[in-house]
Amino acid sequence: MLALAAPVSTALPAQAAPTRCGDPAQRPWCDASLTADRRTALLMAKMTDDEKIAMLASDDPLGGPLGGFIDTAHADTNSGIPRLGIPPVYMADGPAGVRQGKATRLPAPISLAAGFDPEAARLYGGTVAWEARHRGNDLIFGPTVDVLRVPRNGRSFEGFGEDPYLSSGLGAAWIRGAQAQGVMASVKHMAVYSQETDRLSLDMKVDPRTLREVYLPPFEAAVKQGGAATVMCGFGKLNGRWACQDDGALNKVLRSEWGFKGFVPSDHTAVQDTAAGANGGVDMELPIGMHYNAFMLKQAVAQKTVTQATIDGHVRNVLRTMFAFGVFDRPAYPNDLGTIDRTASETAARKIAESGITLLRNAGGILPLKSPSSIALVGRAARESQSGSGSANVVPFSAVSAQDGIARRAGSGTKITYTDGGNAGAAADAARKADVAIVFATDSEGEFFDRSCLTLQCGDPLRGDQDALISTVAKANPNTIVVLETGGPVLTPWRNQVKGIVEAWYPGQEGGNALARVLYGDVDPGGRLPVTFPAAENDAPTAANPSQFPGVNKTVTFSEGVMVGYRHYDAKGTTPAFPFGHGLSYTAFRYGGLTASSTSVQVTVTNTGQRAGTAVPQLYLGLPSPGVDVPQPARQLKGYAKVALAPGQSKRVTFPLTSRSLAYWNEGAKAWKVAAGCYRVMVGGSERDITQTGTFGTCPAK
Repeated sequence: MLALAAPVSTALPAQAAPTRCGDPAQRPWCDASLTADRRTALLMAKMTDDEKIAMLASDDPLGGPLGGFIDTAHADTNSGIPRLGIPPVYMADGPAGVRQGKATRLPAPISLAAGFDPEAARLYGGTVAWEARHRGNDLIFGPTVDVLRVPRNGRSFEGFGEDPYLSSGLGAAWIRGAQAQGVMASVKHMAVYSQETDRLSLDMKVDPRTLREVYLPPFEAAVKQGGAATVMCGFGKLNGRWACQDDGALNKVLRSEWGFKGFVPSDHTAVQDTAAGANGGVDMELPIGMHYNAFMLKQAVAQKTVTQATIDGHVRNVLRTMFAFGVFDRPAYPNDLGTIDRTASETAARKIAESGITLLRNAGGILPLKSPSSIALVGRAARESQSGSGSANVVPFSAVSAQDGIARRAGSGTKITYTDGGNAGAAADAARKADVAIVFATDSEGEFFDRSCLTLQCGDPLRGDQDALISTVAKANPNTIVVLETGGPVLTPWRNQVKGIVEAWYPGQEGGNALARVLYGDVDPGGRLPVTFPAAENDAPTAANPSQFPGVNKTVTFSEGVMVGYRHYDAKGTTPAFPFGHGLSYTAFRYGGLTASSTSVQVTVTNTGQRAGTAVPQLYLGLPSPGVDVPQPARQLKGYAKVALAPGQSKRVTFPLTSRSLAYWNEGAKAWKVAAGCYRVMVGGSERDITQTGTFGTCPAK
């Protein structure tokens, strides 16, 4: 539903300045009328062996761990070959905004996922890339499309949740938005990356069907639908092979099967061996050439562990991608912070946050706020900007706190008090004196560590027992609302004690304004859960089996197979606190008139309430199992839409289906197959709120 904001221009810099390549008369590979393949061949014929090897690693001394912490530093840089007019390639971290000095801190990607809106993803990618371009970057490391397997994953905020279909569509749209700005995207982390614990040495045992149906689809969509310029390989091992040395994933699947024509950079330090990396499919080693350097690669050729043709192939992949994406044919992007239109980016940040804020509970219609004369704000997160740490952390230009946003929206006629929640008694006293109490609770997530549990105090022990604080405030004021600012699912043992629960995720630098607009009903809460919130710790996937997480002897076994996320709860017959896809509106919707076939499902959505609102109808299919050895989830997301409706308005929604929508991975045939049988069709407002059902295929007579 969100359109690309007009101020975020897709126009590339004027071409009046000389290109970085040079005169085609002297350098024929600079002739932009030739194909990328032809230009690459012409250029490589003039390169020395040392020059070829120089293209296969980043060589920025300020990159790697320092990139982004120094105001002008890029995350990585390949300096190019000036003699031949090969320009540098500057790279930046960017799943949640540009990590290079200050930038617009967008809502965490998990918030984008909650929006269930590919147009918002396109806006997100476009905004990140536009700022990256104005910081002098040619390539942005993002998006992160790893499917969330472990709810305690420290980087759950950085991805798009637990469903491969949702992650696939959002990732592809993000890439299209980014690359429309003239910046190459680098989708990550191929092929399986599920936890931070032991991430550098973990061996992940994944069966072929699970790999194909759950973890590879977002990368396949990034290549086939998004046109990703680069695909970053990750840490750890997949079935005994290092991810950045995995010939099966990088050469056979990514290149041969999917037809990927870009280049593969490694995650930082992920290459373990020179020959294995070169033969396994990595084109460029980051952050520096620890294994991809002249000495080691020439030695590998001399020892015949790597062929010169293999090295040439990697050089060809890098150069062809640079030609295809116009890097040779334009002036260098200026690293000029002053040229960034902060207004446009701030607007994008606010709209994306509003689209992802998720209303989980609204007892008695406590929301939207009805101009209370006094509001008690409780919790440090009311004044602090929340974000995840690590390579997705962004230092914002500025930040609007929830307190500032609410106070501005409420106006001078509303008395607003604040307590940090450190003293539960003081918090209860403040709540007791107010018409409405809003408790802000948060977790703490980031790269390098996983959460030790799903309770709020485990997520951020510095804030104390936030669960107890919420219960105390709820006893003091019956009109208590909880605003969660978390990077993933948390336990909510107090959920029936409070009237309202709002999941704001890590809402970005405009979070305070976005939250205020949602709380007061200026906009409908647009979010739906991209992750399941369990009712108890051991209900969550991987929680009760150490071999599944965190692993035994640095080996994790994906024995749950395709039963990831909400599929796990369905398979176990477990009722979650809040199911995947759940999210309330300030109005009500009715679904009707379902029709279904193998090519499309249609349903009519009607706003039956008194306010305008946003519906998110979701299509789930129950696929027939071809045998007992191929168990199928009870429901799989296969379509969704985001529909704005005025009171009384109806809209017919179509969910297209393809043969792939109906297929499973047949391990024996090593191919996608569509099983004969009855296909169950389910449409509703969440994975557990199904109001329209149907069938197609070969179904038993009723």
